[in-house]
Amino acid sequence: QVQLVESGGGMVQPGGSLRLSCAASGFTFSRYGMTWVRQGPGKGPEWVAVIGHAGTVTYYTESVEGRFTISRDNANNTLYLQMNNLKPEDTALYYCAKGLQGFSGTPYDQKDWGQGTQVTVSL
Repeated sequence: QVQLVESGGGMVQPGGSLRLSCAASGFTFSRYGMTWVRQGPGKGPEWVAVIGHAGTVTYYTESVEGRFTISRDNANNTLYLQMNNLKPEDTALYYCAKGLQGFSGTPYDQKDWGQGTQVTVSL
């Protein structure tokens, strides 16, 4: 059974930073690409960043390019998202997702998401 547990969210001022973590279990983490997905208030899901199974290939949605960095530690089954220069429009519930979800037209599958961690960017 896939289990994904996110942590590291919080409230920060614009320009601040946060590092999200996602502990994965129930599947062979190192064999799967992973995605960070966010859902803002009243909005649909949006893929934020994806990473290949080995961690050598990454892609970012345009709005976070140059500010966010996705990474992974396959030895410890953990996915990360370093978020710098946060903006109010980054406010959302952030989920880690098994597989490449939303990227390049692939469908979202909420059964393979964690419970989410809230990120709020506000003065």
